Amino acid sequence: MNKFVSTALCSLSLVLAAGPSPSAAADRVPTAIAYGANEAASGTFVHDGVTLYYEVYGAGPPLLLVHGNGGSIGWLASQIEFFKKTNRVIVMDSRDQGRSSDSAVPLTYEKMTDDLAALLEHLQTGPVDIVGWSDGGIEALLMGLRHPDKVRKLVAMAANLDPQGIYPETEKLVKDMLAAIPPELYNTPEGRRQLKVTSLMLTEPHIDLAQLKAISAPTLILSGDHDLIRLDHTIAIYEALSNAQLAVFPNSTHLVPYDDPQLFNITVERFLTTPFNKKDRIPDTMASFERLVAELPK
Repeated sequence: MNKFVSTALCSLSLVLAAGPSPSAAADRVPTAIAYGANEAASGTFVHDGVTLYYEVYGAGPPLLLVHGNGGSIGWLASQIEFFKKTNRVIVMDSRDQGRSSDSAVPLTYEKMTDDLAALLEHLQTGPVDIVGWSDGGIEALLMGLRHPDKVRKLVAMAANLDPQGIYPETEKLVKDMLAAIPPELYNTPEGRRQLKVTSLMLTEPHIDLAQLKAISAPTLILSGDHDLIRLDHTIAIYEALSNAQLAVFPNSTHLVPYDDPQLFNITVERFLTTPFNKKDRIPDTMASFERLVAELPK
């Protein structure tokens, strides 16, 4: 993680965090594997002129994890450690981020999403479950729209559909992050990368809410109740989807996958391993109610 992302992440957690759960520090157990810098599990391939770095762990049903803005594979260490016991976990540094190379064109969520689809083609995975956090959540939703044949289930943590989906405080934070980049670095590879990646949050994405109805894959929408994404925006995403569940983590921020990985991971695992179809929700509710009544003392 470079110093600008590190500073931004620290600022993000300090400025808007309500604080992790008391057990969160214990949940973040250091791992023996340097996720994101593990040559033994790594590979690269070229798509759209960009060299993309990825790592693969475990065996079982394929699971694609997608990191957030300015991040890398290492941000998802707790998720890799948890899910590799039961899944073939696939993680990639997005273009212009981590160990993947820079692109010569403007950065968009659509391009990053198509990179993910190309990765799945490269690895010949067939359909996969996808878990995305922040920018990764946006890409997860776009996978459901642009590459539905590659998706089984989707999980989108703290995603937004347009720049208006973030709070004013979030917008200010992003602008402060940009202002913190020293001018003398503007024309360096690192400075250009940070300007390009960070400013993306102020200009993208542009997904029409009505488009979400085209996503047929079962989808779990997640958020912290003290998130950087407006709660009403998150709920609107959930309501626009035809086959979705919603979970809002209490006393939690945008950083739930890091702050409280145990809660995040088990929530995601339950969704991925439990059959779900929204149209069955009312019959399931009635069946549960009938069981409750039948078990009451007569």
